[in-house]
Amino acid sequence: MVQLYRFAAVRPGQQYAEEIPSVPYDVVTAEEARECIEKNPLSFLRVSRPDAELPDLPPHDDRVYQRAREVFDGMLEDGLMERDPEPGMYVYRAVQDGEEFVGLVCCVGTEDYENRRIRRHELTRYDKEEDRTRHIDAVSANTGLVFLLYRDPGEIFPYVHSLIGGAGPDGSTTTASGVLHQVYRVTDDAALSRLEDLFANVPETYIADGHHRAKSAVNVAERRQSEGRFSEEAGKFMVVLFAHDRVRIHGYSRLVTDLGDYTLPGLVDALFTAGWEIRPYGKVDASGYQITPLTTGDEPMHVMHFYLQGTWYEVSRPVADPTDLIGSLDVSVLQKDVLEGMLGIADPRGDPRLHYMGGAKPLSALERLVDSGKYAFAVAMQPVRVETVLAIADANGVMPPKSTWFEPKLLSGLVIHTID
Repeated sequence: MVQLYRFAAVRPGQQYAEEIPSVPYDVVTAEEARECIEKNPLSFLRVSRPDAELPDLPPHDDRVYQRAREVFDGMLEDGLMERDPEPGMYVYRAVQDGEEFVGLVCCVGTEDYENRRIRRHELTRYDKEEDRTRHIDAVSANTGLVFLLYRDPGEIFPYVHSLIGGAGPDGSTTTASGVLHQVYRVTDDAALSRLEDLFANVPETYIADGHHRAKSAVNVAERRQSEGRFSEEAGKFMVVLFAHDRVRIHGYSRLVTDLGDYTLPGLVDALFTAGWEIRPYGKVDASGYQITPLTTGDEPMHVMHFYLQGTWYEVSRPVADPTDLIGSLDVSVLQKDVLEGMLGIADPRGDPRLHYMGGAKPLSALERLVDSGKYAFAVAMQPVRVETVLAIADANGVMPPKSTWFEPKLLSGLVIHTID
């Protein structure tokens, strides 16, 4: 069962709700965060990316994390952010490209992560873990949301959605890209009890985005327990729960700097020899996020699209073993057979020849980077089915790096859970 916890959030004051929320800390570099802060001094990036304002210090210096706490405390003291007077939960609504996403913000227990009632499909990196662990501990707050999925038996999403009917949002902001983000407070005890009862029948949840934030919250709880600083709220962390069939998932594109020892004809020949079918795709809608495959039929197929020297190609071949959940992923076979097997890119996390672009960027962005000469070619991936992600998590499997791009992308600073 999934146990939900109410909490009294810290949120932007009504008059600051447009300015304070920001993109998550891990989608911008320190330099990009600094530029955002210069344009908007109220940006929550001052808390989530304190290194942006301290460029002369090492990014993991104690003073950097202390700065985050000082800025957060200052926002509270100055009335920029305020604590809600009573515990509750929050409905998170995002509207992007005319599509509505609705989830429930609450807290869950760190023990649910440890006993795998919260399931995951990615490994965490120690350096990223340690950074967020120190940040959460210093600020004494979960400053970012962990994006969880649940399998809806049918009545949860309609009930969550009903809680915003006719009500005005308690916080609202629109990003530069035109995405509307809103939160609605839920404080009625009957409604909260109904939510708790509905989720008590859900056996497990799944991390879609925020693996490092979740693990770091668990680390903080363990650290505070061992040091005698534990509190009830430190044993919980903030999440937003979306029904698994009510989110959007994109592929994660690859960009490669060179063809290694190959010419274009040589690479095409090598792919043919390895059993791939390659054919020019024709006209592509470059304003879109993915390419509709030409390959059809009932047989499971690997399908991806290469952009080389101004032309899109569809590259496909049958899936060798559809029962191999991870080995049958397009990203797995691309990495093993093409990037490593042909081009020698063995480390998908660290090789400087390989770069990634999230699936929410249009295909024209890939074309521009290749046409500029910065990259030799790009690979646009088909999205993984959400059900496949859940099945891999159920099997305790680990997906390759940069396999999924879930939407909506949640903002930081709309809702904060403190752990003191």
